[in-house]
Amino acid sequence: MTAQFSTFFVGGLFFGVDVRSVQEVLCFQPMTRVPQAPGVIEGLINLRGQIVTAIDMRRRLGLPVRPEGESPMNMVVRTTDGAVSLLVDEIGDVLDVDSATYEKPPENLDRQAREIIRGVYKMQDRLLLVLDTERTVDVAAIAA
Repeated sequence: MTAQFSTFFVGGLFFGVDVRSVQEVLCFQPMTRVPQAPGVIEGLINLRGQIVTAIDMRRRLGLPVRPEGESPMNMVVRTTDGAVSLLVDEIGDVLDVDSATYEKPPENLDRQAREIIRGVYKMQDRLLLVLDTERTVDVAAIAA
């Protein structure tokens, strides 16, 4: 049995989200800042009339800020609360992975990452970290 993931990179880490939850992938979009929003929220983007919250995945994972001059990419995912944009360093491919290579998240994962990683797939040359999109975009939990 296989699963399909849309992949991306953040700070050298390789992530995947269920391909069925991805609405679209976009280049960097102009953003409107949101006063007093949690620090992980970069701002709001206007996606053809739909207002979408943009979450900086580097901040969400507690990683160093993106180097000056590098623009993030938007991976827009569908959640129970609507569309949310995940700001990532680079978009990868859509991958089919063998369910037999799935494992629970490693114990040595950082606490912030552990909260939002559902599990990992062992690939030939790296680990694919499977992101729990609902927990990733849970702004109440982020602010706590």
